[in-house]
Amino acid sequence: MYDVIIIGSGLVGLGVANALQEHNPRLKLLIVDKEPGPAAHQSGHNSNVVHSGIYYQPGSLKARLAKQGNQSMFAFCRQHELYHDRCGKVIVATQLQELELLENIYRRGLENGLAVRRLSAAELREREPHVNGLEALLVPDAGIVNYAQVAAKLAEIVQQRGGEIHFGRQVVGIAEHGDGVEVQTPGQNYQGKWLVNCAGLFSDRIAKLAGYDTGMKIVPFRGEYFVLNSEKNYLVNHLIYPVPNPDFPFLGVHFTRMYNGKRDVGPNAVLAFKREGYRKCDVSLRDLGEVLSYRGFWKIAGRYMGEGLAEVRRSLSRRRFTENARRLIPALQEADIQPGPAGVRAQALTADGKLVDDFHFVTGRRSLHVCNAPSPAATASLENWPRHRAPTSCPPVIIRSASERMVSTLFLMLNITPGSHRERGGCCACGRILLD
Repeated sequence: MYDVIIIGSGLVGLGVANALQEHNPRLKLLIVDKEPGPAAHQSGHNSNVVHSGIYYQPGSLKARLAKQGNQSMFAFCRQHELYHDRCGKVIVATQLQELELLENIYRRGLENGLAVRRLSAAELREREPHVNGLEALLVPDAGIVNYAQVAAKLAEIVQQRGGEIHFGRQVVGIAEHGDGVEVQTPGQNYQGKWLVNCAGLFSDRIAKLAGYDTGMKIVPFRGEYFVLNSEKNYLVNHLIYPVPNPDFPFLGVHFTRMYNGKRDVGPNAVLAFKREGYRKCDVSLRDLGEVLSYRGFWKIAGRYMGEGLAEVRRSLSRRRFTENARRLIPALQEADIQPGPAGVRAQALTADGKLVDDFHFVTGRRSLHVCNAPSPAATASLENWPRHRAPTSCPPVIIRSASERMVSTLFLMLNITPGSHRERGGCCACGRILLD
């Protein structure tokens, strides 16, 4: 019997496994995943940006975990000689009505403790000669890694510590009982004391298999990218973002300086007809039927009808996509970009049409379900509470990031005896897992 079974080998699942093993190297741990390798979906199909936390409400969990996760992610990449580039980000106001929004973002950045600074139009041109902007913000801590590479290294570390990863195992059933949980896959069942659901795009269905109502539905949105022709790479020096539309839940088309030397343009955000539908022609009748029969979808569709239709038009027309991107770089031409990769984002939606924009967990009798892990989950995937020092008066479990929150809850379920020890003059909350 395993001590802990984790479903999903994306960054969140691997991050939880890494944290648990760091806390107790004797833990008998198993990760199961239906794919042939780690980071097959959201973790391996994203912009690869390491976020700074500038957009998030000061003092919020997202703001704290983004800032701390940024440091941890770059440190991990340096330690293991993985690609990383703290190239910085500029957020650009191209219209007068965006200046107030840009100022609000600036104030948030300062409150979140970031080294953000204002750029005049002339200062912006010094850094990005081809970008059109009235004013901008420079966020020096933002950067790029290769998250698929990070996940592969985490999987290697988990296995080196004695953890098992069984790929090609699709979970078809879950049975919780008094002293454990059974995870059923075709051809093999697994017995464990505890279960952590980190299934990403399928997290709500996995929770349902265990008998739990998450109170939300995963609605998949495809983000499509174009790639600059290599001779046009000089147009982009940093990560270049527009001022986000506060009435729309996505950041808008932006320019990304990638780990492979390329420059990505995008993404848009259109409804995917399949949870893992990376192409326009990918359709799952089950997935699409669930979305179209969900009243929450129709409520949000009505609210964002105009923006949604504009996104669809940009998806179908390279000319319209280029026109939108040209707001930031006027010299961009339709012939300068070619179709690139796509990713699918798991957007959690409640029945009353509200976007779940924060981390959402459901705790079962012997299980913990990560039902929503939005950005900056990838940035913060290496964060876990034993790494954080705290004054001696702090409670034994200190929740400071997404993975910490999951691991801390799991630690409580695993019957931790908290204690403390001195480390470099500080006090670090710690404990041990009591195994039967």
